Amino acid sequence: MACSRDFHDFVIGQLAGLGELRSRKMFGEYGLYCDELFFAIAADESLWLKVDEGNRRRFEVRGMKPFSPGDPPAPMQYYEVPLDVLEDAGSLREWAAESLEVAARAPKRKRRR
Repeated sequence: MACSRDFHDFVIGQLAGLGELRSRKMFGEYGLYCDELFFAIAADESLWLKVDEGNRRRFEVRGMKPFSPGDPPAPMQYYEVPLDVLEDAGSLREWAAESLEVAARAPKRKRRR
């Protein structure tokens, strides 16, 4: 999976006003952070938002699937954003705000040294 710079820039533009955004390139993808919380992945020209039991259903009822990199695939707690939501900046910021809440609730992982 890979993500073009054009798609990355589009997503950052759609999320403007959400908070202090930054991205980090990782294996051809971009990890997206807002106010230092890792809440999204831009990969393969799609956006995937962090989920837990509080917001996962919203994605599932729309038929969206988890981000599953690797071979064999290893599903992660990030679900693809529906195209109509991605294209509507207001809706996308609403969905992303929920994912930021998920990221804030998530247990903190200890960094390896």
